[in-house]
Amino acid sequence: MTLMNWVALLVVVITIAALIKRYETRLVLFTAGLVLCCASLQPMEAFNSFAKSMTNGGLIMAICASMGFAYVSSYTKCDQHLVHLLAKPIRGLGIFLVPICTAVTMVINVAIPSASGVAAAVGSTLIPVMLRAGIRPAMAAAAVMMGTYGGVISPGSAHNVYVAKISNMEIMDFIQLHFSYSMTIWAIGIVGILVMAIIFRDKGEATDDIQVNTSSKHEELESANPIYAMVPMIPIIILVLGNSVLPSIKMGVAQAMVLGAVFCLLITRTNPQEFSKSFFNGLGKGYGNIMGIIIAAGVFAAGLRSAGLIETFIELLRQSNDIARWGGSLGPWFLGTLTGSGDAATFAFNEAVTPHAADFGMDIPHLGALAFLSGALGRTSSPIAGAMVVVSGIAMANPVEVAKRTLPVCLISTIVLALTILSQKQMHHMPRLLFSL
Repeated sequence: MTLMNWVALLVVVITIAALIKRYETRLVLFTAGLVLCCASLQPMEAFNSFAKSMTNGGLIMAICASMGFAYVSSYTKCDQHLVHLLAKPIRGLGIFLVPICTAVTMVINVAIPSASGVAAAVGSTLIPVMLRAGIRPAMAAAAVMMGTYGGVISPGSAHNVYVAKISNMEIMDFIQLHFSYSMTIWAIGIVGILVMAIIFRDKGEATDDIQVNTSSKHEELESANPIYAMVPMIPIIILVLGNSVLPSIKMGVAQAMVLGAVFCLLITRTNPQEFSKSFFNGLGKGYGNIMGIIIAAGVFAAGLRSAGLIETFIELLRQSNDIARWGGSLGPWFLGTLTGSGDAATFAFNEAVTPHAADFGMDIPHLGALAFLSGALGRTSSPIAGAMVVVSGIAMANPVEVAKRTLPVCLISTIVLALTILSQKQMHHMPRLLFSL
């Protein structure tokens, strides 16, 4: 370890501390990267990385179009119709409401890839349903929070877009690659949250006397319009069909999202001017918020490279595939749990380390997927994550109590992911590996 390596480690520790204290993520990552580049006497590396990331066309198109579509789905209340439609049949299931609500949230999170967005949309409907069934507030919030992991298979997820880009893969091909892993974690999450409900004895007597944070609730819908409810799923249906049974309609994520927005406008017959404003506002938010983190993470990674810390870290990973496996899983999970953001840890790792996967016996798509899935599990474990604050606020529960119910499930899921990444050949046979453990 050189002196600059130690300086870089100190900066990393300070960066993590700043993220824990909830300083603005983009500012923290950019500043840390710039400081390291300047300390290494290579200040232009930070600015070059910033400029390069700003014009990453593939990422910009997919991420911004996805956010635009998410905004118009929310503006037209199609997302609420979807939630209402799926929530109606599950009332009166007792303790089994917990895993069912988790599964419903996961499905909706595929259509609404924002964890905080789906937490607000779903939580305002499903949490009161669970509370009336006698489910304790902390578990009601935990059931929805666990479901916010479902967006890992969404084509609109920025992480799917990013890892597919650095892997030189189509987004749908990358999702297919990690689909079996993700579905396994879905299953662990659904079963695990039920087990936690039993362990914590979170089922009481049904009652109509409940307390929820009404300020967090959406305007109640009297009934769900099935056609409106299908609108958030349109881009996903187009992408799945185009990449499987109907190759003639195959298109990119951005094109599918814009087409979905067109269908949304035609179906809902919304004011076109306000609809357009909403779409482009979402597009701008996508660039400012999501691309902003990717850009800042790129600058941070440039600083780590300039300081030589990445080379040192890669040399460590070369010593053992086990170290690489655990570093790529528990590392993003731990940082996600600690900081409340799966984005900061995951984007930084995938920017800095994942491109060198071949150096320590792995490949970019699988290492990128491992870091991405683990980081999402870390965010789901964290009492300070944005989605956790939302669901806890709706249920009027302590976020720490909610995290006590999601953290063990997420940690087990992370360990399962790490254990199944034994070799490139074994990666393609996850279900068989799981049964052999």
